[in-house]
Amino acid sequence: MSVETENTELECDINQGCDAIELIIQPHETDLGEFKVKRTLPTRQRKMVGPWIFFDHIGPADFAPDSGINIRPHPHINLATVTYLLEGEILHRDSLGSYQTITPGDINLMVAGRGIAHSERERPEVRSSAHRLHGFQLWLALPIQDEEIAPAFYHYPKRDIPAKTVDGVALRVLMGEAYGIKSPVKTYAHTLYIEAHLQPGQSLTLPDCEERAVYVAKGQLQVKDTLVPEFSMVVFSAAKGVTITANQDSRIAIIGGENIGPRFINWNFISSRKERIEQARQDWAAGRFAKVVGDEEEFIPLPE
Repeated sequence: MSVETENTELECDINQGCDAIELIIQPHETDLGEFKVKRTLPTRQRKMVGPWIFFDHIGPADFAPDSGINIRPHPHINLATVTYLLEGEILHRDSLGSYQTITPGDINLMVAGRGIAHSERERPEVRSSAHRLHGFQLWLALPIQDEEIAPAFYHYPKRDIPAKTVDGVALRVLMGEAYGIKSPVKTYAHTLYIEAHLQPGQSLTLPDCEERAVYVAKGQLQVKDTLVPEFSMVVFSAAKGVTITANQDSRIAIIGGENIGPRFINWNFISSRKERIEQARQDWAAGRFAKVVGDEEEFIPLPE
């Protein structure tokens, strides 16, 4: 998914007792016609959290019959997309020939490497009736030594993603290792991605990590004296023993990992090298990317 956004950042006042908080980001919401996307990364003051460079909250969107998500083929380089749904489904196709429906609880990991094209649509039987879509799409910047690896696609069904209850909080470790459990999802650098559901009054101590953030998909959190509202992302320092508390029924995503260095981003392209992005732009405009198998007729043109 590719939309231009302008985010708002709120600096935390350390005198309010939130010394572990570096930044609170309010997402920019973009209306894509059939549905809305809330984007928190990248933003002017915070481009990345660990290797994560893109964070979109999709929906929740309710679709009438004959409408829905319909994203034409488009390209990526030097990154990996991670799609995770709470409701609904998306049909993934790519230039490797992958054809995969992602449903709630699954993880789709598409590694662009030196270049891939994909589309995100819906099966006809889904599109023909009223339906709902709600979920997340994140992008991981690949470490420099892995930027030009061969493209690949991995699908992990819900049953393979480990779940655990920690201090009464139900959570799933989608990527990386935390709370004594490890996800099978492939990573290329130290990466953390956790989903958790907190009842009012419940607290959770965050895993220690070089860089980390929490996105509030539903509800409201409190960190000492600071309130973190719904649809915002709170970026933390590496301080140990940081605890968050839910003031309401709350569903959150915890992301983080190691700092892999700065990246350039232009449209759907990410790289450590500006010249590589320019080459990718030229390749897409000239039709040199492989076509999406089974979806060869349409594509998203290179923006000006």
